[in-house]
Amino acid sequence: MESVMTVIKERRSIRNYTDREVPAEALQAVLEAVQWSPSWANTQCWEIVVVKDPAVKEQIHAAVPASNPAAKSILNAPVVLALCAKRGTSGSYKGMVTTKFGDWFMFDLGLATQSLCLTAHAHGLGTVIVGLYEHDKVDAALHLPEGVENVCLIPLGYPERTPGAPKRKNPDDFVHFDTF
Repeated sequence: MESVMTVIKERRSIRNYTDREVPAEALQAVLEAVQWSPSWANTQCWEIVVVKDPAVKEQIHAAVPASNPAAKSILNAPVVLALCAKRGTSGSYKGMVTTKFGDWFMFDLGLATQSLCLTAHAHGLGTVIVGLYEHDKVDAALHLPEGVENVCLIPLGYPERTPGAPKRKNPDDFVHFDTF
């Protein structure tokens, strides 16, 4: 297994996929990575809809603007994962929101998304995190119940090609010690 830092440094946003199926074992490993992700008070607020049906992918694709570079990924990836959260669980205690930032589900889903994408990469799979789309249309296509919020879409499959690394900031540009 590759080191964690190697996987972090080599993972890329993949927007073009081969038509090769994602093996059940690889999909299970990706979903298990979410299972073991940290969450507020271990609330595990995530819900994931695994989409393989071309008709459902068409409905989801219709909600993504053509200007989004990841739009075609919805159709050409063999699997699309819709990461969702149960509202009112993360960041709450006895029905009361307890954090300055309100419902904590976005933080928890961010952690789960990172775990998912890194595990996918470690298994030779590509992902791209899609956030620009009409959420209400996707909610309807997925038949999400009340209280479940769709946060992002993640196409998943074998990369057609892997792009190079984008320029990254140096830690000296964003790290502050003791005070800002």
